[in-house]
Amino acid sequence: MCLLGDVSETSRRRTTTIRNPIKCCLLNYSRRRKQQHIRCFLHHHSPHQVSFKSITMFSSSFLRLILLLCLVFSSFSTASPSNTTAADQTLRPQEELQKLKLIRQELQKINKPASSDGDIIDCVLSHQQPAFDHPLLQGQRPMDPPELPKGYIKDEKSYEDSQLWSLSGEFCPEGTIPVRRTTEQDMLRASSVRRFGRKIRRVRRDSSSNGHEHAVGYVSGRQYYGAKASINVWSPRVASQHEFSLSQIWVIAGSFTHDLNTIEAGWQISPELYGDTYPRFFTYWTSDAYRSTGCYNLLCSGFVQTNRRIAIGAAISPRSSYRGGQFDISLLIWKDPKHGHWWLQFGSGTLVGYWPAFLFTHLKQHGSMVQFGGEIVNTRPGGSHTSTQMGSGHFAGEGFGKASYFRNLQVVDWDNTLLPASNLKILADHPNCYDIRGGTNRVWGNYFYYGGPGKNPRCP
Repeated sequence: MCLLGDVSETSRRRTTTIRNPIKCCLLNYSRRRKQQHIRCFLHHHSPHQVSFKSITMFSSSFLRLILLLCLVFSSFSTASPSNTTAADQTLRPQEELQKLKLIRQELQKINKPASSDGDIIDCVLSHQQPAFDHPLLQGQRPMDPPELPKGYIKDEKSYEDSQLWSLSGEFCPEGTIPVRRTTEQDMLRASSVRRFGRKIRRVRRDSSSNGHEHAVGYVSGRQYYGAKASINVWSPRVASQHEFSLSQIWVIAGSFTHDLNTIEAGWQISPELYGDTYPRFFTYWTSDAYRSTGCYNLLCSGFVQTNRRIAIGAAISPRSSYRGGQFDISLLIWKDPKHGHWWLQFGSGTLVGYWPAFLFTHLKQHGSMVQFGGEIVNTRPGGSHTSTQMGSGHFAGEGFGKASYFRNLQVVDWDNTLLPASNLKILADHPNCYDIRGGTNRVWGNYFYYGGPGKNPRCP
């Protein structure tokens, strides 16, 4: 017999005495039936209470996982001595319990506050976000906004209010930030607890080692203090749970072999990290070539979020469609001239937060390269190239409305001034699978189309 004593904890909503309720809303949504259950609560609170807002997505796969674990433990407890040894009866359950213990310890570091309600976005007090677990940030509070780069022009066509979790018009209260809660199910999809939330290490920018392939535009040879671009958003097909497709900006310094420093932001589809195929707004950083430092989003102490409306790791909507509407997001990364931190802006003026300068070695001063474009992981299923798509899944030559694009490519110079990304070079690791074509005009400035379908007759 299996007692599901823990199941009530996974589905039970937090119970709090709510005085003077302001608003409660309910919206139906489900991943398979396209109905979402969202409960929003905003309430007055005492100094010892925290306002919160939770988005719960009930997952049948999670319940099946619980039942499967129960069956596993039940089989060990009822197995006949004639069929299994004493070691068989005790070793595997201990290994499973140890793995779950490690996962729960890691979740306690990531989730503020920790809970097992399901897929939730929490409103967390700004000074209690994961970044402030870092020894150099403990006891501090987020920095004030910096001066914008000179020459910055607000992009009126960018969609900053474009995340599924906030379509109801509700946001986190002042003094808090939205944090996408990580679940045990998220971590069980990872190859290991230690590597959860981290990219597979790449040896070089223009290499497909570990299956990473790129179609990018880049500038190098000068000192770079930031970058800006508008990025077309699509929902490319990802063929395997262990592959991803992303489009992003990189600010880079150091060598690609051992001490690479990068700051990265854009959108990505990663079934392993998020458990679905929505394009999601993400950030990343590393200071040692993806070896042991850095992570996605807020999954480690690093990026400091200051915005209560943008949830890093949340799904983006609307998305572009073939021969249909085209949507993009504008991202700006720049180094604060006063304090040296690297700030991120999303949309037409929405500051998201910053990467503290002390996280880095080379990027404490400046970048030596800026890169724009797409990246996929190719696991070569069945010995052939993956059919994971990049961008829109169509080649650059198809042009507007069909191929994905980056437009208005700019860089920030030593004087905190935005300039066109001149002398842009383009590179595709495997142009028969994913390619890129650049150009310039009065409306889009420097731009390029990029992407492709992956596996095809010219990319076997």
